[in-house]
This record gives sequence, C-alpha cells and structure tokens, in this order.
Amino acid sequence: MQGTKLQQKLIITIVKKEMAKRVVQASKKAGAGGGTTLLGNGFRADEKMRFMGIPVEREREIILTLVTNDIYPKVLDTIITTAKLTKHKQGIAFVLNTKHVTGICHMLGIDVDDDSEEASITMNEEKVLYDLIITIVNKGDSEKVVDASKSAGAEGGTIINGRGTGIHEQAKLFNILIEPEKEVVLTLITRDKTEAVLDAINKDAELNIPGKGIAFVLEVEKTVGINHLLNSMVSEKMNNN
Repeated sequence: MQGTKLQQKLIITIVKKEMAKRVVQASKKAGAGGGTTLLGNGFRADEKMRFMGIPVEREREIILTLVTNDIYPKVLDTIITTAKLTKHKQGIAFVLNTKHVTGICHMLGIDVDDDSEEASITMNEEKVLYDLIITIVNKGDSEKVVDASKSAGAEGGTIINGRGTGIHEQAKLFNILIEPEKEVVLTLITRDKTEAVLDAINKDAELNIPGKGIAFVLEVEKTVGINHLLNSMVSEKMNNN
C-alpha cells in the first residue's frame, strides 16, 4: 500500500499458561508478523483460593500482537477462535489504537517515507466502554495496587513480573524496559469507574512519592471474553440509558 501510512492496532490477549504459543502461531498464519509473550498472574475481585492463608495466584500469559488495520479483523478472529475466548474463563483480549510505531515498519509493510496525511480508514463506530489502567510499581507493591483497585470496583486484573522472560533477557512492555524489580498491573475497567480506581491506586500505592511508581490510562477500542459480571453491568447500564 505505497503512498499511505497504515494505522496499527495492539491486540493484548491474556490466556491460561501454555496457551500463548498456540495463539502466536495462529496469529502468524493469519498475517501477523509475530508477537511478544509475557508471564504474569491473574486475580479476581471474588478470589477465594488460598493455601495456609496465602492467596493462590493463577499463572497467565500475556501476548502483545501488533498488526495493521487491514489484517486486524482476521488476526483478532483467529485469536478468539484459537484461545476459545467466547467460552467462560478461557481468557480475554482487548484492542488499543497506536499513535506511532517505529523499528518494525518493514515487517508491517508501512511506507515510512511518505509525508502525506495518514490514510483515512473507517473505524468501528461502536461506543468505547472500557479503559486499561497500567500501573508500574516496585516489586512487592502490586498487592497494594490490586487491593486498591478491588476496593474501588475493579473486577480483576493481571500482574506481570519482569523476571518472566529469563535471567539473561530484558522484559519490555510497549518497548519500555521493565527492570526485574518492577511489577506491572493491568486493570481493565469500565469507563465510569476509571477515575475512582485510578485515584484509589494513586493513594494506596503512594504514587505521588518519588520512586514509588507510575500509572496511566489507555482507551480500549474493543474487548472480547470479559467475564460475565462485567458484561452484565455494561448491559444493565446500556438498558438504563
């Protein structure tokens, strides 16, 4: 597509342990250039699994798949089918728009020499209902973030540990280096609760103190596989409107 700059979407898929390899292979067959897999732990607001009073963490794999708009629908459908995301408790996927991508343009087929305006691509007009809160804190402080987000109404989330890739490798999220002593908490939340959850995280994790961490919010375009509690709340809200 010479002469145009294609927009890219980031598909974030969170699945059970050992499922990521199948998802990455399937997405590559659908046209994706590849993917990055991170290891993490999941939590739910109603988490009750404990051993000797200690919460039992559920291991999760997080796949980051960057694709251009033209192949995005096919790749997303392939991921949904492969990971069985339409079934209960199999995992979730959500989509973010990216504003700029560098370093892999030749893989994505993007014309980086064209200075013209970006191609006008018709986007899905569906209303955006979710935000993604990304919190990066020192190792051991993720529990404060989880507890705060739960108290403010979050239904769950995923914790990513920087040591998940191997002792001699450096983990990256959105091309930002994550030192081993850091923990990243992904919290997918309905738009109406974003401010309350963010305020709770900021207060309980003491993010205003230098060196304690950072949190930022990204707008989510599409979600797949959200648990039934979130779906029911969204449906109720839409009906009331």
